[in-house]
Amino acid sequence: WASLIATILLYMGVALFCGCGHEALSGTITILQNYFEVVRAPGDVLDVFTIIAILKYIIYGLAAGFFVFGVLLLVEGFFTTGAIRDLYGEFKITACGRCLTAFLMVLAYLFFLVWLGVTAFTSLPVFMYYNVWAMCQNASSVEGANLCLDLRQFGAVTISEEKKVCMGSEKFFKMCESNELDLTFHLFVCALAGAGAAVIAMVHFLMALAANWGYLKDASRMQKYEDIKSKEEQELHDIHSTRSKERLNAYT
Repeated sequence: WASLIATILLYMGVALFCGCGHEALSGTITILQNYFEVVRAPGDVLDVFTIIAILKYIIYGLAAGFFVFGVLLLVEGFFTTGAIRDLYGEFKITACGRCLTAFLMVLAYLFFLVWLGVTAFTSLPVFMYYNVWAMCQNASSVEGANLCLDLRQFGAVTISEEKKVCMGSEKFFKMCESNELDLTFHLFVCALAGAGAAVIAMVHFLMALAANWGYLKDASRMQKYEDIKSKEEQELHDIHSTRSKERLNAYT
């Protein structure tokens, strides 16, 4: 049950991160093109649009990879189920389950580090969009201030390009009143929440896998003890039977 709950939490977190992150990146492209007038660079130049496309492919890879990882965790839970061990034999399933559990523990730890990095990376656009959203919300209170949003500060364009929107301009008010900014900001927040849920799921996985590892290790030791005990009892029984036959022969 622990693996099943963790798998559901992981699927929910990954789905939330991938879905909201993909749409947030698409909204970012719309904002850059409509309000900052950023155009795609000709040729194979690495610009902000190419980076966003790469991030989308990474999202596709995360969705596919963690779907497979969730299936592996369900298989691990299947092999460590008591009913399956009783059906197919203790030693066979315990050995297979221990190998699979050890492999998944290593993967879970690596993926835990990956999702920590993804969570930290996702917090960056949330912080940037929060600053833009806060400027829009406080535009009336700081009227007259010469504040600008310069994409060069975020590394979205090169130093030679001047792509900025200043408070008081028509583009700034259109951007603040548009649905793209508010929706993209909240989509990034949801993506950050999904990444956090995935981190919690990976911690849950590590706890469940560690518990399964300990259980299977103890079960293997108990099986060895039972085998040794059964062998000794059989030897004692054979010795007793031999002595009884010798006494019977001597009496005869």
